[in-house]
Amino acid sequence: MSAEIATAEWHGRPTPLRRAGGPEPRRERAAALVLPNAAAALAEVERRLDRFFAEQAERAAARPGPYPLLWHALQEATRGGKRLRPRLLLAGYLHLGGSRLEPALELAVAVELLHTALLVHDDVIDGDLERRGAPNVVGRLVAVGADGGLPEAGARRWGEQAAVLAGDLMLTSALRIAAGLDVAAPRRAQLVDLVDESVFRAAAGELADVAYGAGLATPTAAQVREAMADKTAHYSLELPLRAAAILAGRPELGDRLGAVGRSLGLVFQMRDDLLGVFGRPEETGKSASNDLREGKQTLLVVAARGTEAWRAVEHLFGRADLDEEGAHRLRAALERCGARAAAERQLHRERHTALALVDRAGLPAGLARMLADEVDRAAERRS
Repeated sequence: MSAEIATAEWHGRPTPLRRAGGPEPRRERAAALVLPNAAAALAEVERRLDRFFAEQAERAAARPGPYPLLWHALQEATRGGKRLRPRLLLAGYLHLGGSRLEPALELAVAVELLHTALLVHDDVIDGDLERRGAPNVVGRLVAVGADGGLPEAGARRWGEQAAVLAGDLMLTSALRIAAGLDVAAPRRAQLVDLVDESVFRAAAGELADVAYGAGLATPTAAQVREAMADKTAHYSLELPLRAAAILAGRPELGDRLGAVGRSLGLVFQMRDDLLGVFGRPEETGKSASNDLREGKQTLLVVAARGTEAWRAVEHLFGRADLDEEGAHRLRAALERCGARAAAERQLHRERHTALALVDRAGLPAGLARMLADEVDRAAERRS
């Protein structure tokens, strides 16, 4: 089946999500939906995400208090993203010969909800109130608390507490959708295990990241890379590519696609860490001082450690009261000691590694071209 034309079993609306303990939804067979290309499949994912949040907001409306506002904040958080993970899953599935889109569409929704969950929890951990230049879930809920008359500290605490619950809801929703996929039981079990492994690895990577930032350990470059692979690469890139192989019945490609995804994820995170210090906030949608204020241990910092230029300003790194003048001094030191240039070199070495893995994976030509383009885009992106 070409990646340009595929069909899905269509029931006039997205597959209903079964509530825990409820009966299986009735499935009325109708004419197959014809989707002309991967872009149309991605648009269908967007429609299903909207439907998911509308249904959950309707459920929440029956509860007292601000519960519907929490779901509204979550829906807003999913808007405006690149949809990288659903795009890779769907395009990979189609390029690998997949033709039955219904489970692929549902799993694409699940991986986007998983992404939202991890972003929400990450923002709580980092103390961030914005993402993509707008209030994130925490920020929106802090505003709800302030509007309700809470003092600044109380509104902040309320917003963070509510955001933890919001992230939990997204995690369980993602797993529930994966567990209910209409595929053969062994294949469904593989996919659920894959989602579970992504959550397991993301928690390990996040915990390591927090431990390094708190000063509990001084990581080596290899340990920083491993944390990046766990925290970001597995769920963002390995999960959708491995899932595409499982759904398409091409298990022999799973490990090769997983290796590509891991390397691509490292490229993505390496660029993200550079943008987190040297990016332009009007392009990245976030402050270029937060990583320095939090004391985030990146490959930049590992390369700077021990140099004369970095020792002179290291007392500023990780200070909660870091101002823009201090951040400027830290950036200047990272450039002067050669850490920025070293991090750029590591990024481009990883880029070549990822491209070589794509070349050697034995993938269909269209999928190989798509993944090579993603590698180049991740290495050169400015936001």
